[in-house]
Amino acid sequence: MERFTTIWEARRWASLFLKQHNREEGVADLLLMHHLDMSRANLLASSKDTFPVEIQELLMEQVRAHAEQGIPVQHLIGHEEFYGRHFTVNEHVLIPRPETEELVQLVLREIDREYSGKQLTVLDLGAGSGAISITLKKENPMLCVKAVDISEDALAVAKHNAVKLDADVEFFQGNFLEPFIEKGIKADIVVSNPPYISINDKDTLDDTVKNYDPDQALYAGDDGLDAYRIILQQLPSVVKNKSLLAFEIGYQQGEAVQKIIQSGFPQSNPQIVQDINGKDRMVYSWLQ
Repeated sequence: MERFTTIWEARRWASLFLKQHNREEGVADLLLMHHLDMSRANLLASSKDTFPVEIQELLMEQVRAHAEQGIPVQHLIGHEEFYGRHFTVNEHVLIPRPETEELVQLVLREIDREYSGKQLTVLDLGAGSGAISITLKKENPMLCVKAVDISEDALAVAKHNAVKLDADVEFFQGNFLEPFIEKGIKADIVVSNPPYISINDKDTLDDTVKNYDPDQALYAGDDGLDAYRIILQQLPSVVKNKSLLAFEIGYQQGEAVQKIIQSGFPQSNPQIVQDINGKDRMVYSWLQ
């Protein structure tokens, strides 16, 4: 069995093994940073230090698990960073993506521009790990944040993260806006990163996604738009006279989601926003 004397040797072995299996070499650093409890800068600065014998076998097992089976590194280490905070993740929730941080930024920007200093009710549809709802609450404590998910297992993860990160978010189980309609809750802001992948595109996804992210967080009918249609059907019962709607979308869905919003709210003017990579990634609109 391979043995490492230094951190540099462990990093070199892991990177090469991943490269040989067409995986991202950077996963090696993520695993090493986790097990050695180091920042990336400290990891690089400590390359000549002795690698701990007691974690050699575990590191090798996890590198192989990712390389050969596609198990996401976030599942191996148990968390993902989102907006500078560590969120517990597992097979029951979608792993938070950097693009979704941009959705949070958009909502916070619009709040500052239109609602500065006001107490607002925010509904997060499809809570998953709680990344969106918890981040909004932490970044703007004046918000009254409520989140919903259809999965009990996902809600358990979200509630754990809310406790861990000391975020006062109220969680509900149900299909998008149904629990809020039943309870007569009205919203100033509705935000969602819903499932938006066509079931027909399943075979095109990376194995780290299609084999490990929950199906109900990924797929939304033949064209990937079913979740948006359901939400727009439910919205009139929930939104106030002036409300913000903000969606994450698939990069080819901008115009389609615009039309779905306008079909429910003809006076709205939905805007498509590109992500940092220049791809259509968000649609938002003020509903009046």
